[in-house]
Amino acid sequence: MTTAVDRFRAAVDSRDLGALDDDLFTEDIRLYSPVKFTPFEGRPAVLGLFGVLLRTFEDFRYVGEFAGSSQTSADGTEAPSAVLLFRATVAGKEIHGIDLVHLDEDGRIKEFTVMVRPASAVQALGEAVLAGLVADGLAPAP
Repeated sequence: MTTAVDRFRAAVDSRDLGALDDDLFTEDIRLYSPVKFTPFEGRPAVLGLFGVLLRTFEDFRYVGEFAGSSQTSADGTEAPSAVLLFRATVAGKEIHGIDLVHLDEDGRIKEFTVMVRPASAVQALGEAVLAGLVADGLAPAP
Protein backbone atom coordinates (compact mmCIF):
# COMPACT_ATOMS: atom_id res chain seq x y z
CA MET A 1 0.00 0.00 0.00
CA THR A 2 1.36 3.42 -0.98
CA THR A 3 1.06 6.00 1.80
CA ALA A 4 1.02 9.80 1.66
CA VAL A 5 4.61 9.73 2.93
CA ASP A 6 5.62 7.41 0.06
CA ARG A 7 3.88 9.66 -2.46
CA PHE A 8 5.49 12.76 -0.94
CA ARG A 9 8.96 11.20 -1.12
CA ALA A 10 8.41 10.14 -4.73
CA ALA A 11 7.29 13.67 -5.69
CA VAL A 12 10.33 15.25 -4.02
CA ASP A 13 12.73 12.64 -5.42
CA SER A 14 11.45 13.37 -8.94
CA ARG A 15 11.17 17.12 -8.20
CA ASP A 16 7.55 16.97 -9.42
CA LEU A 17 5.56 19.77 -7.79
CA GLY A 18 2.45 18.62 -9.67
CA ALA A 19 2.55 15.30 -7.81
CA LEU A 20 1.99 17.20 -4.54
CA ASP A 21 -1.73 17.16 -5.29
CA ASP A 22 -4.75 18.18 -3.25
CA ASP A 23 -5.42 14.80 -1.68
CA LEU A 24 -1.86 14.47 -0.36
CA PHE A 25 -2.21 17.36 2.15
CA THR A 26 -5.09 18.39 4.38
CA GLU A 27 -6.68 21.76 3.58
CA ASP A 28 -5.36 23.18 6.87
CA ILE A 29 -1.85 21.68 6.77
CA ARG A 30 0.78 23.43 8.88
CA LEU A 31 4.46 23.47 7.97
CA TYR A 32 6.93 24.45 10.68
CA SER A 33 10.10 25.85 9.14
CA PRO A 34 13.53 26.17 10.76
CA VAL A 35 13.75 29.79 9.56
CA LYS A 36 10.31 31.16 10.50
CA PHE A 37 8.75 31.25 13.97
CA THR A 38 5.12 30.89 12.88
CA PRO A 39 4.09 28.00 10.64
CA PHE A 40 3.09 28.22 7.00
CA GLU A 41 -0.63 27.44 7.16
CA GLY A 42 -2.99 26.05 4.53
CA ARG A 43 -2.47 24.05 1.37
CA PRO A 44 -1.81 27.04 -0.97
CA ALA A 45 0.93 28.48 1.28
CA VAL A 46 2.59 25.08 1.79
CA LEU A 47 2.48 24.20 -1.91
CA GLY A 48 3.97 27.62 -2.72
CA LEU A 49 6.77 26.99 -0.24
CA PHE A 50 7.49 23.54 -1.71
CA GLY A 51 7.77 25.14 -5.16
CA VAL A 52 10.49 27.42 -3.77
CA LEU A 53 12.22 24.60 -1.90
CA LEU A 54 12.36 22.33 -4.95
CA ARG A 55 14.19 25.12 -6.79
CA THR A 56 16.40 26.08 -3.85
CA PHE A 57 17.83 22.75 -2.68
CA GLU A 58 20.73 21.37 -4.69
CA ASP A 59 21.48 17.65 -4.66
CA PHE A 60 18.52 16.96 -2.34
CA ARG A 61 18.22 13.33 -1.34
CA TYR A 62 16.46 11.35 1.37
CA VAL A 63 18.88 9.05 3.20
CA GLY A 64 16.61 7.31 5.71
CA GLU A 65 13.12 6.94 7.13
CA PHE A 66 11.58 5.99 10.47
CA ALA A 67 7.88 5.39 11.09
CA GLY A 68 5.85 5.49 14.28
CA SER A 69 3.63 8.00 16.03
CA SER A 70 4.10 11.26 17.90
CA GLN A 71 2.22 14.25 19.23
CA THR A 72 1.39 17.02 16.79
CA SER A 73 2.42 20.60 17.50
CA ALA A 74 -1.00 22.04 16.70
CA ASP A 75 -3.14 20.19 19.23
CA GLY A 76 -0.94 17.59 20.92
CA THR A 77 -2.90 14.63 19.61
CA GLU A 78 -1.06 11.39 18.87
CA ALA A 79 -0.80 10.83 15.13
CA PRO A 80 0.87 8.36 12.77
CA SER A 81 4.21 9.94 11.86
CA ALA A 82 7.34 9.48 9.79
CA VAL A 83 10.78 11.00 10.10
CA LEU A 84 12.56 11.45 6.77
CA LEU A 85 16.30 12.11 6.98
CA PHE A 86 17.79 14.19 4.18
CA ARG A 87 20.96 15.78 2.86
CA ALA A 88 21.18 18.72 0.48
CA THR A 89 23.22 21.77 -0.45
CA VAL A 90 22.07 25.41 -0.44
CA ALA A 91 24.38 28.22 -1.56
CA GLY A 92 27.38 25.95 -1.12
CA LYS A 93 26.40 24.91 2.42
CA GLU A 94 25.89 21.22 3.19
CA ILE A 95 22.63 20.64 5.06
CA HIS A 96 21.69 17.70 7.25
CA GLY A 97 18.02 17.61 8.13
CA ILE A 98 14.85 15.81 8.96
CA ASP A 99 11.24 16.16 7.89
CA LEU A 100 8.78 15.13 10.60
CA VAL A 101 5.50 14.27 8.91
CA HIS A 102 2.19 13.76 10.77
CA LEU A 103 -0.83 12.14 9.12
CA ASP A 104 -4.53 12.65 9.76
CA GLU A 105 -7.09 9.86 10.23
CA ASP A 106 -7.55 9.65 6.44
CA GLY A 107 -3.81 9.21 5.86
CA ARG A 108 -3.19 12.72 4.48
CA ILE A 109 -0.31 14.90 5.64
CA LYS A 110 -1.61 17.37 8.25
CA GLU A 111 1.59 18.67 9.81
CA PHE A 112 5.15 18.95 8.56
CA THR A 113 8.16 20.07 10.61
CA VAL A 114 11.56 20.68 9.02
CA MET A 115 14.73 20.76 11.11
CA VAL A 116 18.19 21.41 9.67
CA ARG A 117 21.76 21.87 10.84
CA PRO A 118 24.31 23.49 11.04
CA ALA A 119 23.39 27.10 11.86
CA SER A 120 25.26 28.44 8.81
CA ALA A 121 23.13 26.21 6.58
CA VAL A 122 19.95 27.39 8.32
CA GLN A 123 20.96 30.99 7.56
CA ALA A 124 21.74 30.21 3.90
CA LEU A 125 18.45 28.32 3.56
CA GLY A 126 16.48 31.16 5.13
CA GLU A 127 17.97 33.74 2.79
CA ALA A 128 17.41 31.57 -0.30
CA VAL A 129 13.82 30.68 0.63
CA LEU A 130 12.91 34.29 1.41
CA ALA A 131 14.29 35.39 -1.95
CA GLY A 132 12.24 32.65 -3.67
CA LEU A 133 9.06 33.54 -1.79
CA VAL A 134 9.48 37.22 -2.67
CA ALA A 135 10.19 36.36 -6.33
CA ASP A 136 7.01 34.23 -6.45
CA GLY A 137 4.92 36.97 -4.81
CA LEU A 138 4.32 34.84 -1.72
CA ALA A 139 6.07 37.19 0.73
CA PRO A 140 6.74 40.92 0.84
CA ALA A 141 10.24 42.16 0.12
CA PRO A 142 12.23 42.76 3.32
